[in-house]
Amino acid sequence: MSISGFFAAGGVVMWPLLVLSILASALILERIIFWQQVTKRQKPIIQASLRLYLQDPQSAYNILEKNSDLPIARIFLAALEMENPTPEEFRLALESAAQAEMPILKRFNTGFETIIAVSPLLGLLGTILGLITSFAAMRVGDIGTSNTPGVTGGISEALISTVGGLCVAIFTLIFANSFRGLYRRQLALIQEYGGKLELLYRRYYAYGRLPYVAAQEPE
Repeated sequence: MSISGFFAAGGVVMWPLLVLSILASALILERIIFWQQVTKRQKPIIQASLRLYLQDPQSAYNILEKNSDLPIARIFLAALEMENPTPEEFRLALESAAQAEMPILKRFNTGFETIIAVSPLLGLLGTILGLITSFAAMRVGDIGTSNTPGVTGGISEALISTVGGLCVAIFTLIFANSFRGLYRRQLALIQEYGGKLELLYRRYYAYGRLPYVAAQEPE
């Protein structure tokens, strides 16, 4: 059976399943691009910034500012832009900025959950509609007569719609779980590197040598 034939045989619920599959593919593509950029660039940039912060805080700030499209860079910048904060204020700035970045890191999670939940239900709806079609075409003693195509067509619709709904849900679930894993890993990295930056700042504060960072004015 061709793809068009398979789609046609699935009945009316194949149209919303098609929309959900296209939507899921678009969201997955966006998240793949986002996480690829984050995982590829952030670690060397943050490590270089932390090393520079010991000798030249301004250079570390400039590196972070050039890469402000990265969530962890924006978190660091929010703390470094404060004017002579206490260690407690510095820590609160890091935590507040990290909380502000969470929706960006978890973006489209609700959409993925909706697609995963709705797709099997649409498949089940198609199953019920297909069975209704089969029973409507069935008459006692008619098996093997002219009504047989209607019965088998309804059963085919029931099975194909179920398969379609499960395929969309499984496909989306695999990627959604992968993105959740990347989110948890990113959260751990933010806590790790944020803790290191806080320790460096506390060292500066303890010795009375607060690092001077001049935030550049937007052009």
